[in-house]
Amino acid sequence: MADNVTSLFRSTAAHSPSMAALAREGGDGTGPVDFCIPCNPYFPTPAMMDTMASRLKDIVTYYPSSADTITAELCNLLQLPPQAVAMGNGSTELITWIDHLLVRESLAIPVPTFGRWTDQPMETGKRVDMFPLQESSGFALDLAQYAEFIRTRGTRVAVICNPNNPDGGFLHKHALVQFMDAMADLDLIIIDESFLEFADAEQEPSVVQEAMIRPNVIVLRSLGKNFGLHGIRFGYMVANPSLAGRVRSMLPKWNLNAFAEYVVFMLKEHGAEYAQSLHQVRRDRLDMASQLAALPGLTVYPSQGNFLFVRLPVGAEGTVVRDRMLTEHRILVRECGNKIGSSSRFLRLVVRPQVDVRRLVSGLEQVLYGTRRGAAVPELAQGTSYSSGTAAVDRLVGQTNGAGMQDLAAMAVGGGGMGGGVGMPMPVAQPVAVAAAAPMGAVASMGPAASMGSGMPMPAQMPAPAQMPAPAPTPAPMPTPPPAPAAPAPFAQPSGPTPVGVPARGGLTAAQVRGMTAPAPGAPQELSQAPATGWPNAQSWPNAAGMGQTG
Repeated sequence: MADNVTSLFRSTAAHSPSMAALAREGGDGTGPVDFCIPCNPYFPTPAMMDTMASRLKDIVTYYPSSADTITAELCNLLQLPPQAVAMGNGSTELITWIDHLLVRESLAIPVPTFGRWTDQPMETGKRVDMFPLQESSGFALDLAQYAEFIRTRGTRVAVICNPNNPDGGFLHKHALVQFMDAMADLDLIIIDESFLEFADAEQEPSVVQEAMIRPNVIVLRSLGKNFGLHGIRFGYMVANPSLAGRVRSMLPKWNLNAFAEYVVFMLKEHGAEYAQSLHQVRRDRLDMASQLAALPGLTVYPSQGNFLFVRLPVGAEGTVVRDRMLTEHRILVRECGNKIGSSSRFLRLVVRPQVDVRRLVSGLEQVLYGTRRGAAVPELAQGTSYSSGTAAVDRLVGQTNGAGMQDLAAMAVGGGGMGGGVGMPMPVAQPVAVAAAAPMGAVASMGPAASMGSGMPMPAQMPAPAQMPAPAPTPAPMPTPPPAPAAPAPFAQPSGPTPVGVPARGGLTAAQVRGMTAPAPGAPQELSQAPATGWPNAQSWPNAAGMGQTG
């Protein structure tokens, strides 16, 4: 089974294999315990599932109502004007049409993030300017630096995911409104709120009301994630009537299926259960973060999503951990080496009930430490390839400061600075040694001082990984870089937008970092381009921002 599982992950590029595919490989037709797919584990309730099961024959036999009918019912529930809403067959259908209709030449996105925000516009020939979130600042997005990056690049469309996937980073509403004010001249600003209903840092964090009155703002929301029903494929966007109408006019009349219709029409009877499910996920998130942080060397980053982003202990390789957790413990985790801006040192773990978390922690203890907690961490298994994120991001971000130019880190140490200003935080020394020295895992801090503190150490030039052979055949005390045909060109400010296919200064392109989890047999060992206001019955349903009370 192990070889089959590895091949499944290799063939899925930037995403994970489907649960159906994994269940088929399991032999008995049952899937693993799922810590990968970010569903709500408490909704729909068992009683709701039983009701849907009793109607299964009618649901799969007959045509659904038109998308307009289903959208009107959803808008009645959300108390939103139907002319400002477009429903899609999953949020990815809406992302596709937004790209085709509204993105003209370039799009900026912080990375790591949801893969379709980077891959979809590149597949249609757009320039994607990727703003790397810094591990040293807990992957927090600094909106002022992001705005400066957009201005420097000349980008026309900006995307922000709130909370961000995979790290769960959160931005308060007032900060997003200020960003929208500052970027009012852009063609488009997209706020992806797919995971916002799991947040509890703010009572009403959504900007849907702002989107309806601004000429260039779209808010994207997911129903499958909130309701634990990814397989139904339904999501919606909110914008001013003109923008929403352009997207809605391109969607098929029956782009929503009968399952989606049945769920939307039954929601008004189950508002209390849904609100309770959100509260339970938030409580489970705290408990799960606490248990994971107790594992030696494991770092847990603060999250407002229904998932946690964790860094593995020094020496642990994510693909090995993923495969062993699945084959030895029947637990599916999301290894993030194929996410641009991340590496195989990171996992995204979905929040689940405590009984499942105990099983997860037990499995991680055995895989990471052997029979006792704190034992030596296993190194990369023989024959398992370094993931794309680990190999490429370590090289490009660590050695070039994420700008595609050599020796920028050394220039900073020597006082050369960045010149001209890129609006990017300088990376601090890699925290690997700290993690190794810490006897217990730590929950990372995301406060303002974490990203811009004056006491941060200056960056140092990254040494070559120990696994890599020295380029020169003659042994030497220190490895030397391979000879270059010519000295690199001096750093220069771009005079205008970067042409399609040219790496973004201060960012990364997918061509630089997208690869495979492991190369296919006989394939060249190199990276390649990827293929081209208020809810009805406010006592039981969340408010207009899609949120209940904090808790």
